[in-house]
Amino acid sequence: MNRVFVIILGGIIMAYANAISTYRETKVKTASQGQLIIMLYDAAIKNLDRALELMKLNVGENATPANIEKISNSVLKTQELLTELIVSLDFEQGGEIANNLFSLYTWFIRELVEANITQDTNRVTTVRNLLDDLKSAWVEIAAKNSAETAGKVITGLDIAG
Repeated sequence: MNRVFVIILGGIIMAYANAISTYRETKVKTASQGQLIIMLYDAAIKNLDRALELMKLNVGENATPANIEKISNSVLKTQELLTELIVSLDFEQGGEIANNLFSLYTWFIRELVEANITQDTNRVTTVRNLLDDLKSAWVEIAAKNSAETAGKVITGLDIAG
């Protein structure tokens, strides 16, 4: 009897996990470019928050190789997200802003490399806070673009086939 319950429960958990995965995939596929950038910032900030939390716990007697590995993974994931932000830059249309963001993102990556090696919470905190500021700016930009496109009527679209 217990075995059947475990199998059913396992199936429910698996179905729930699949539903969450499908929801996230749909959310990404239907997001605007601005929303995607905000999602990248959110993920980067979340990873740095996790790294900072672990760094604060990983002091003195509590320091363990397992925690160092978790910290490193969180920081490395953030570096990958920053690389995605770099790849998303449009230097033709973005001009000076794109160049400045490129410089800032590469600086973030260098700071995180050093912070990961030295377990420097100050460097991680600095990058995290700057990412949060940039995210806030993108939220405003995305909201403005959404408001501008919401009032426009799309013409010439034949949905009848």
